Amino acid sequence: MKKTDIGTQESVRVAVTSDSLDIMDLMQFVADDASGATVMFSGTVRDHSPGRQGVTRLEYEAYEGVVTSKIRDVVDEACGRWPVLKVAAVHRTGVLGIGESAVIVAVSTAHRADAFPACRYIIDELKHRVPIWKKEHWEGGSEWVREDLHHAGEGSPER
Repeated sequence: MKKTDIGTQESVRVAVTSDSLDIMDLMQFVADDASGATVMFSGTVRDHSPGRQGVTRLEYEAYEGVVTSKIRDVVDEACGRWPVLKVAAVHRTGVLGIGESAVIVAVSTAHRADAFPACRYIIDELKHRVPIWKKEHWEGGSEWVREDLHHAGEGSPER
């Protein structure tokens, strides 16, 4: 995708919402006749985190005035590095239960060799740089978690 194409509504969807995320809607959004590969990542709420069992729910808050433009910056960077045809990056806010999608990134490209790293880059950079805060709840307590520190290096390639 050329840098000038990145602003078109037909090729990019970036959002932060309190509504449930619809995987099929985002997969349809990134569908393209020129695409030979579509990669989707869905980050879901799980019942544990490093060092803690029994997580019952997560709560996300976002710095509304900045988040969308920061996600857009990350998407722009990915589109500058790989020939992305279409991309969606959407994050939830509010209280989410176990199994719900908190974030979805979907990318379509002509070839899988571009789709996988583009999708990985977007989710990794979004988690590292975008001001979205996560609060873990468990029976008897809760705690705000800095994801850029809490899960640093967890299966991620070097930046």
